[in-house]
Order: sequence, then C-alpha cells, then structure tokens
Amino acid sequence: TTVKSQQDTTEKRKYKFSVQFGGDEESTRRRSKRDTIRKQDETKGRFMGGLTFTRIDLGLSKLIDDGSFSLSPTNDFLDYKASKTSTVSFDVLQFGYRFNQNFKVYLAGGFDWTLIRLKKDITLLNEPQDLNYLQEDIHFEKNRFSSSYVHIPLNFEIRSKENDNGKRFYFVFGPEIGFLLNGKIKQISDDRGKQKVKDDYHFQPFRYGGAVRLGYGSLGVFAKYYMNDMFDSPAQKDLRNMSFGVKLGLN
Repeated sequence: TTVKSQQDTTEKRKYKFSVQFGGDEESTRRRSKRDTIRKQDETKGRFMGGLTFTRIDLGLSKLIDDGSFSLSPTNDFLDYKASKTSTVSFDVLQFGYRFNQNFKVYLAGGFDWTLIRLKKDITLLNEPQDLNYLQEDIHFEKNRFSSSYVHIPLNFEIRSKENDNGKRFYFVFGPEIGFLLNGKIKQISDDRGKQKVKDDYHFQPFRYGGAVRLGYGSLGVFAKYYMNDMFDSPAQKDLRNMSFGVKLGLN
C-alpha cells in the first residue's frame, strides 16, 4: 500500500509538472504571435487620436526682458523668486497620423499654467492701459501671480524602434499656440489672511511659440519659448517668457 501510494504521488507530480510546462509554451507562442502582428502593423501608416492624459510638463519659468534674464527698471516690480516660479501643463486629447514606427505628426490640446512667485510686497493692478502695482505696507508670506491658458501644440515626433523592454527614444518639436483663460493673484499675509483675485491682468489673450522634448519611455525633458510679448501692456513691451523642466507620460 505504501509503495502504491508513493507511485500515485509521483505520477500526480509528473502530471502537474507536464501540464504547467505545456501552458508556458502555449503562452510564449501566443505572445510571439501578438508581437509579430504588432511589429507588422507598426510598419503601416494609420490615423490615431482620442482622449488622453499625458505629456505632463513640470518645470521652471523664466522671464526674458528684451533678450536678458535681468529685468529692466520698468519691469523690476515683477522681480520673482527663480526657484519658486514654475510651470505646469498637460495634454488631454490628440489627433494625428503615424506614418511608420519612427515618425508621427499630431495635434494636441491641453492646459498650461505659469506661476510667478513675486519677491516684492505689492498688489498688481489691472489698469486700462498698463499693468501697474500698489506698494503695500504689509508683508506677504506668499505673493503669486499666475496665468492659465488652453494650449494647442502641433508635434512632429522622431523616435527609435522599441527595445526589448517596449521603450524607445524620441525627439519631439513643433509650434504651439495658447488662448488665455484667466490671470490670478494669490496672496497670503498675517494681516489679510488668504486673498485670491482673478482678472486678465493684461496677459496676452493669444500667444504663440514653440517647444522641444527629448526622452526615453515615459520620462524626458522639455523646453518652451513664447515668441510674442507676455503682456499686451505697452510698458511691458519685449517682456517674454520661457520654461524648461521634466516631462512625464508617454507621447
């Protein structure tokens, strides 16, 4: 009885091992077939598009005053904390055409914020002709001046073949336009607490520029530069902005 029991146990173990091994081979064949079909499909051109949540840009913003990173006396009231002046943007939809696995063109749409942390204890004023300010006699723990835009970039993407990990290198470049949603001031002080005011503050209602991205997989770096003035205020003529930082998400 003992011998028979041991033989039964051995047979069961052999049977279990045999079934598991066969399943692995079948899975490998199915994956290989899918990979072959996918690689063949990538050589063909096709339209692409729809809702998405990607190209999340997180970085720093810089003001450029007539070609200089130093602000002129006219714009000195906008002096800002460089390490806390930032940009955030992301895309929520895209439509385009992939010519092959190495090149595609697509039009995207999303949102963009520029957040300027002012150094001075001032309150910006949206006067009819110019962007002006009021010098305050209190100290602001936070004095943030920001803008938000809907942006529409047209991207040209050159990319490598996928490696064994399913990732690729890519280089993206193209023009970008934006439409102003609003401007905003957020102030925090012991005297007044937290205050928020929304207005256009002479931010350009329409802006245009360009962007480049370089990355691998879902990580990369980006740089953007806007070619028209940041404000439509005559006193701020030739004051522009750029941004750079880290990009997250697949293209």
